Amino acid sequence: MIVFEKIKLFFKNHRIIANVILILIVAWALCTFAMYFLDVWTHHGDQVQVPSVKGMSYTEATNRLFAEDFTVEITDSIFDSSMRPGTVVEQSPNPGANVKPGRTVYLTVVAFTPKMVTVPYYLNASLRQGRSMFEGLGFKRVDVRMVPSEYKDLVLGAHYNGLPLTPGMRIPITAKITLEVGLGYGAGGDEDEEGGESENTETETVTE
Repeated sequence: MIVFEKIKLFFKNHRIIANVILILIVAWALCTFAMYFLDVWTHHGDQVQVPSVKGMSYTEATNRLFAEDFTVEITDSIFDSSMRPGTVVEQSPNPGANVKPGRTVYLTVVAFTPKMVTVPYYLNASLRQGRSMFEGLGFKRVDVRMVPSEYKDLVLGAHYNGLPLTPGMRIPITAKITLEVGLGYGAGGDEDEEGGESENTETETVTE
């Protein structure tokens, strides 16, 4: 009781000092509470290991990550005809990394739909140039169909799924392209003329 009375008397006689002490005590208490709250809110000190989901389908990967309290976001997609659409090819953070619970895992997956490509201006190009244009864009199936024309080996048109291709169209990279290339009349015409001359000669011989 004597100590309490002395403290009470001190605060009464030194109000400014007493207020400063009270302010410091309150500030310390608030800081302590704030630090504790932040530790709880940010899971300070808590860590989990990121599982490997490379090679899984998107559905399998998300199920696995959600089950371990991660969130998922697709950041990029690539086209790869050798892999199943939706397959995870990259992830960040890397497998085995220690992160806080609830961390977002960013995935790169194989595109669910084929890459779309713009048809170039291919008309009146040579067969070699026309084929190179489409193969250079990534088309794997480029066939040729010869059509009657006086212009030999000239690309006169192209089709995809029975539809004529016009420059500027956008079609999937997996499309099968059929180029229509001129056959040229030169060889056939010469043969016809030679045949005609031969028939005339035979006719004349019979007449004589």
